[in-house]
Amino acid sequence: MKNTTFWTLFATKVVFSAFIIGALSTPGLAHAGVFSFVKGLFSVSENTEIVSASVHNSQTIPVLRAALNIDPNPSKGGGGITIVDDEALLSEIGPSGTLAEIEERPASSDEISIYVVREGDSLSQIAKMFNVSTNTIIWANDIKRGSFITPGQTLVILPITGVRHTVVKGETVKSITKKYGGDYEEILQYNDLTLESTIAIGDIVVVPDGEIAMPSYTSAGHVVRGSAAPSYSGYYIKPVTAGRRSQGLHGYNAVDYAAPVGTPIIAAAAGDVIISRSSGWNGGYGKYIVIKHDNGTQTLYSHNSRNIVYSGQRVVQGQVIGYIGSTGRSTGPHVHFEIRGAKNPF
Repeated sequence: MKNTTFWTLFATKVVFSAFIIGALSTPGLAHAGVFSFVKGLFSVSENTEIVSASVHNSQTIPVLRAALNIDPNPSKGGGGITIVDDEALLSEIGPSGTLAEIEERPASSDEISIYVVREGDSLSQIAKMFNVSTNTIIWANDIKRGSFITPGQTLVILPITGVRHTVVKGETVKSITKKYGGDYEEILQYNDLTLESTIAIGDIVVVPDGEIAMPSYTSAGHVVRGSAAPSYSGYYIKPVTAGRRSQGLHGYNAVDYAAPVGTPIIAAAAGDVIISRSSGWNGGYGKYIVIKHDNGTQTLYSHNSRNIVYSGQRVVQGQVIGYIGSTGRSTGPHVHFEIRGAKNPF
């Protein structure tokens, strides 16, 4: 009897030990630990619940693994944003793995554009992108011959190809026209000249569409006249509250208002300042401001003595943005006022 009891107890212990060892060696068993498991075997619960194996605790949460990427350096490209026509973002990389190729400029070509120089850019590459000449970019940004552009530098891109010429002895507007292949009437208009005007040695003449021994690019710019643009009646106000109109529609859809130096210049309509140049020749504009309006048009105010707004600033209609001067290509104190993309109502 004693032997039977002994062997019965021994067999029970062996079976129990084997069960425990089996439980410990099972990798996916969803229990908090051996002791809680054993306790569960000998305890009675009034409410028996079946716990899903999908409920994880600190013992059963899968081990986290680092994300694998076949590319050891997945982050490429710079953090800069290239702005084309002040509204389109230029792709970082093109099909060849370099700066995205742009075959032609967007059709809305009468707006001034802003371009942020990127690594590897050249003036000729940027000029081709915007369908203007290299010289146009050089004189619009007062870039000295032989100097280099640098990444992050902001360039103003005028919508018209042209060159800047310094008058020498014996030259006339007609001879300059012939030299650079420009249009005689266009040169007169762009430089605020008349048939009776004379030019002197040292004067600067801008030649729209002119080139200096450079490959020719088709100009994307054109003079906006009469019915060539939409009308926004009542949208704009005059850029000055005092002064007289000294010249009617001319050049790039512009009118001039003469007034004493220091007379306030006001925003013709609400919008965002996209350019505020407070120094340099700037293609004859001198100190100038460009505002982009909510209807998609732009207004330009040039020859200023001082600008008091900055690029990126929001302005309201009638707000003072600068003061009349005679900087750049100017024959006296006035504001040269252009409307780009709409009829000039003044």
